Amino acid sequence: MGALEQLNARVVRCRRCPRLVRWREAVAAKPPRRHCEEKYWARPLPGFGDPGARLLIVGLAPAAHGGNRTGRIFTGDRSGDWLYGALHTAGFANQPNSSHRNDGLRLNDCYITAAVRCAPPENKPSLAEFLRCRPYLVQEIKLLSGIKVVIVLGKIAFDNFLAAYGECGGIVPKPRPKFGHGFAVDLPDGPRLICSYHPSQQNTFTGKLTRAMFDSIFDRARAALEG
Repeated sequence: MGALEQLNARVVRCRRCPRLVRWREAVAAKPPRRHCEEKYWARPLPGFGDPGARLLIVGLAPAAHGGNRTGRIFTGDRSGDWLYGALHTAGFANQPNSSHRNDGLRLNDCYITAAVRCAPPENKPSLAEFLRCRPYLVQEIKLLSGIKVVIVLGKIAFDNFLAAYGECGGIVPKPRPKFGHGFAVDLPDGPRLICSYHPSQQNTFTGKLTRAMFDSIFDRARAALEG
């Protein structure tokens, strides 16, 4: 078993955050009618993708009835539909849909992770929960040594990636970059960081994030890798 597989096995066994453990298991015990016949994953989610990836995507946390149900990050919810659709269009995924962890989806040159690995109540992890989970992200950044481009989905992912990158010994620019959709910066001696709004329903239903806006982020990532 490789180092990344060992890390993912530790993630899946994690019970560091009592509130999140209770929540993820309570959600699984009383699912909505549309999922009542399914057995929920109800554990932390490991990262997913190509271990040799040059593109890293960092999200916030699993959805209660998305990744917490299916066992794969950004899988089984609307945010995942947007993300994997964009990845397929840009050539990073072999298919545009992600419905369950055995659906044949494969990522090419891309790895997806999150700042927090358990579904949080109201999609809001506490500061303590971010801090307890951060060592996993730190280890992923160290192990994914070929990363050339990082896409962060939302300001919280942006803040947590920069914190983890700093803990890895990476240099965070001063003055510290400010999050904004489409903002990009080359980290000193590190990857290019590209910011995107999160493809949450709050953003996509209101038009704050459109398909064209989202697809352009991955076109820029592809161009950076090929350039």
